[in-house]
Formats: sequence, structure tokens, C-alpha cells
Amino acid sequence: MSEPRGPVDSSRVPRFAGPATFARLPRTDEVDHVDVAVVGVPFDSGVSYRPGARFGPAAVREGSRLLRPYHPALDVSPFAQVQVADAGDIACNPFDIGEAVETIQHAAESIDATLVTIGGDHTIALPLLRAAARKHGPVALLHFDAHLDTWDTYFGAEYTHGTPFRRAVEEGLLDTEAVSHVGTRGPLYGKSDLDEDRRLGFGIVTSADVMRRGVDEVVDALRQRIGGRPLYVSVDIDVLDPAHAPGTGTPEAGGLTSRELLEILRGLAGADLVGADVVEVAPAYDHAEITAVAAAHVAYDLISLLAMKEKQ
Repeated sequence: MSEPRGPVDSSRVPRFAGPATFARLPRTDEVDHVDVAVVGVPFDSGVSYRPGARFGPAAVREGSRLLRPYHPALDVSPFAQVQVADAGDIACNPFDIGEAVETIQHAAESIDATLVTIGGDHTIALPLLRAAARKHGPVALLHFDAHLDTWDTYFGAEYTHGTPFRRAVEEGLLDTEAVSHVGTRGPLYGKSDLDEDRRLGFGIVTSADVMRRGVDEVVDALRQRIGGRPLYVSVDIDVLDPAHAPGTGTPEAGGLTSRELLEILRGLAGADLVGADVVEVAPAYDHAEITAVAAAHVAYDLISLLAMKEKQ
């Protein structure tokens, strides 16, 4: 097997030029094998407020141009450790959510690599979890989000960006002894939202908990809950405060800083990460690519964690 092919050399091709792949990595058709595939899902038909996340994958790829090959905080060169490549976008029907969910699931299952998926709205987490559970059995879940996303329906629709994790529990995709929300905050429809969420098995670490308890204590608690189970990480970029991520569809005040989010992710080093997504980047509301850059760094940290795992 050949050595991993990394990004375009920025000393030879300026960062504002060259391929528009994630981190200027090769495409999957340009390498002989792939360990970690970055795949886009430009789908936002499940949103309940501001649309635009269908343009998220392209924006995050653009925001990734400045990423460099060595990760000092994790002491890893992910693109040299494993073959990471850009698998392009999963094209799905923007007018039929049910069909889109099926298309995303089948496409995810067809890619012979561990996926880091760029959305798109949070509806896409359900088919991605179906694909992960089919391969690994019920998975632990860390869900970074301002919102619970365990509501039952919106306007009678079962598949939306506010319902994927209720459906995932109902379908047996999650190990409900090891599922947690991180960064939740803001008003709810009623106290029953929390009661229902608890009944589904979720633990909650609010954004205020992160502020008061600190990153290290939060990471310790999350790792205890996860244990050695296969882990899926789903990151809605609105977990960040709008000051750090204005370009999203349902912003809520009082969120995590980008530093807090990245440090929590880095605290997962050594966990059995089997897949991840970063969703809800809506560039029409972004300013100077703040949100896209943050999302690109989140994806880079997730790739780095996967590279460390693959080399263990």
C-alpha cells in the first residue's frame, strides 16, 4: 500500500488557488485507498427556520484552505498518518425528505472508509447513524448542539432537523446508556421537552455547565458515559455562540466558544470514534467566513482523532 497522499503543497501552490477539496486534499478517485473520507451532503429541506445549509459543504471546504498538516495540540500529522480524501457530495432529492434520507444512507454505506460528513442540515444525522449502526451496532453518541433535536414532529413531519435523534432511538441505532447532548441552551416549548429527552436516555451538558465546570471536568464525565463503546460525534455548528458562528439557521445566545468546543473534542483522543458530522453551516448568514472556518477546524480535529485511532 502506498504512502498517504496529502494536501497540495502550499509553498508551491498558493492557498487561494488549487483544488476546492477539503483542506486541498486529493479526491477519492485520485488515490488507491481511503481510510477517512470527507463527504458533503448539500441538503437543507429539513430546516424549520433559516435555510441555506445546502451551501455548507462548499463553504466549509473553502474555509479549510488554511488548514496545515500538523496538529500540535494532538501531536499528530493526520494526513501523513492515514489516507484522507474528499469524496465529493452526496446528491439527494431536495423536494422529498424521505427519499433524500434513503439516498444519504445508501451512499454512506457504499463508501469504504470512515466518514466525516459536512452538512447540510441536521436531518442528515439519521441516515448517517443508520449506516454507522449497520456496521458497528448501536453506537454511543455525543451530540453538540444548542437544541435537543429529539422532538417528535414538525408540522406532522417525522424527518426534520429537529427530530433525528428521537428517530435514532426509536430505530435502535443508539446505545441509550451512552448518549449525551453538549452545549444545549435557550428556551424550549415546555418542561416536557426535557422530560421526553430524559425518557429517551439522553444526558445533558448545557453550555452553562461547560462554563461553570470547565472543559476538563466535562470531558471526564463524557468519557465515563461513553466508556469503550463505538462513538459517533454529531456537531451542529450552532452549539457555538453566534459571536463564533453567525452563519447558521437557528442561532441561540450563550453558546460555547470555538476554543471550548475544540478542546472538548481533543479530550476524546483514544475514544473509539467511528464517524462524525458537522452540520448547519449556512454561509448566507456568515461574516468573513467565521462559521465556515470554525466548522473546518472542527472537521480537522475529528479527522485528527480518527488518524490517531487508525494508527493505534
